Amino acid sequence: MTLTLNRRGFLASTAGFIALHPFSANAAANQAHLRIMETTDLHVHVFPYDYYADKESDTVGLARTASLIQQVRDEASNSLLIDNGDFLQGNPMGDYIAYERGMAEGDKHPVIQAMNTLGFDASTLGNHEFNYGLDFLMKSVAGAEFPIVTANVALETGSDPTKDKTLIQPFVILDHTVTDGDGTEHPIKVGLIGFVPPQIMNWDRRHLEGNVQARDIIETAKAYIPLMKEQGADIIVALSHSGIGEADAHDGMENAAVPLAGLDGVDAVLTGHSHLVFPSPTYADFAGADVDAGTLMETPAVMAGFWGSHMGLIDLLLERDGNAWRVISAETEARPISMRGEDRSITPLVESDPEVLASVQQEHDETLAYVRRAVGKTDAPLHSYFALVADDPSVQVVSNAQRWYIEQMLQGTEHEGLPILSAAAPFKAGGRGGPEYYTDVPVGDVAIKNVSDLYLYPNTARAVRVTGAQVKDWLERSAGMFNQVEKGAQDAVLLNPEFPSYNFDVIDGVEYQIDLSQPSKYDREGEVINPDANRIVNLTYEGEPVDMDAEFIIATNNYRASGGGNFQGATPETTVFEGPDTNRDVIVRYIVEKGTINPKADNNWSFAPLDGTTVLFDTGPAASAYLDQVDMDIEEAGDGPDGFARFRITL
Repeated sequence: MTLTLNRRGFLASTAGFIALHPFSANAAANQAHLRIMETTDLHVHVFPYDYYADKESDTVGLARTASLIQQVRDEASNSLLIDNGDFLQGNPMGDYIAYERGMAEGDKHPVIQAMNTLGFDASTLGNHEFNYGLDFLMKSVAGAEFPIVTANVALETGSDPTKDKTLIQPFVILDHTVTDGDGTEHPIKVGLIGFVPPQIMNWDRRHLEGNVQARDIIETAKAYIPLMKEQGADIIVALSHSGIGEADAHDGMENAAVPLAGLDGVDAVLTGHSHLVFPSPTYADFAGADVDAGTLMETPAVMAGFWGSHMGLIDLLLERDGNAWRVISAETEARPISMRGEDRSITPLVESDPEVLASVQQEHDETLAYVRRAVGKTDAPLHSYFALVADDPSVQVVSNAQRWYIEQMLQGTEHEGLPILSAAAPFKAGGRGGPEYYTDVPVGDVAIKNVSDLYLYPNTARAVRVTGAQVKDWLERSAGMFNQVEKGAQDAVLLNPEFPSYNFDVIDGVEYQIDLSQPSKYDREGEVINPDANRIVNLTYEGEPVDMDAEFIIATNNYRASGGGNFQGATPETTVFEGPDTNRDVIVRYIVEKGTINPKADNNWSFAPLDGTTVLFDTGPAASAYLDQVDMDIEEAGDGPDGFARFRITL
């Protein structure tokens, strides 16, 4: 597992340097400066293009990040370029390759081709690499001209993780050469080890169960790091496709970057998965995180946003002590590819690399043809600007399609005749995606790009059988989206920014209200924090109060039914149907069969009245055009932060 490094990762001499980093300029004779660059959560975003909106975008794209990468290579003589996972899935190009073109033996996946063009030195797998199945994954990564490592996913496991038969190589040790401050070249062995959240076994159960097993990240790291040292690694970089969460380790952690950084032998951590930026104020109050120093547990770490929005950079000043190297100083930053102005405008900070664009031009053109294909019509606009505060057409059409499908699938089964409900959440609802990150489909043709826009992920359809009590708890979990609001409060902040929109399930088929004066029963992770809280009130089915012992079918997706989001009643044990079709395919078939759809929201949920109370929420500026379609007392309230528009709701 020792490879010779691709020499494109550094310049052989100082000729052509733009400006040397202080670590390079001031390094002593026994010291060397090593730059480690990170991309993470690319999700097939090579072109600076939003395929859902069918227009160019200055905020995304590996082709833009490539310009930052070249700047870093120009600034110092020793560098490595590493990807931190989630590169195969996440936009229509990924779906086009997986579902239309396919991957035959010897084919090159476009994102891999772009990464080869840029001269990546290594990568790890992310959880979304498994979305299309193991066969597609292995054919795709076979085209990589760089090692891909993941230590905690194995075909066969035993008592010792280092004896596992892993799906791909667990680590690699790169034979690299660094130039010290005196101009002398020295060999250095850089160990790279990769990790993915063990939750893949739930999220992609249909692909993975019976085929692979996923170990705990920290358990696996503790076993492998000493082995890497034994095999000669001078420094070790952890490629952690796992977010920044708790500082204390516990078995099966999804976001394990902090305790991972605290392990002896780990010299730097590349993290991701959360689609956020580190170092940044976002993590100012996280235990073990030092935003000013750019460290986790005093170990340099970086998280480079998502979709190519940033390039992460860790600068290490290394000192040679005998035959060993050690890190004596470090700096960390995340460089953006664009900047948002106070007037909501986007200013690109770099241009696209033409060589990277050319490497995937054919697939880009084919993807455009794929997403522009019409499948039906809508006689009402499909938008998600108010999806977090009112029943919404973009969620309604997904819910309608799921119920339509599950009704057919359960005919002739023991579950036929049970009431069928449908749970759906808004995926494009602003948040970290920004003020343009909303579904907005006008009246008229509905194309595949619009369906992808409505449903971002290649989930498959599932159904669970639950009780009325579990239906209520499912909704209590969803209601964690909102902050508690005192009766009579004026302009209280409505939305909890830490709660992801994809966990705000609306259940169609029942009617209910949400009482914001009550505390949330569940925290962000779905753990009970207020067991006596009752935000869900006036819960009815066909005009009658829901019987807590009655049984219902809920149409949903494999992520939710496998325990994703930790919803009551959504478990493999309650699953009664596992569909072969993706939820997107279900929506397409529904639209094709109906010809013309009317997705107008049926307003089956609302906020319970709180006299004399107003709340504020932020959404995209384009929401103003649809204000008269929202069934509530709502008005514009000026500008929100970061390009969002602010609205006031009187409860």
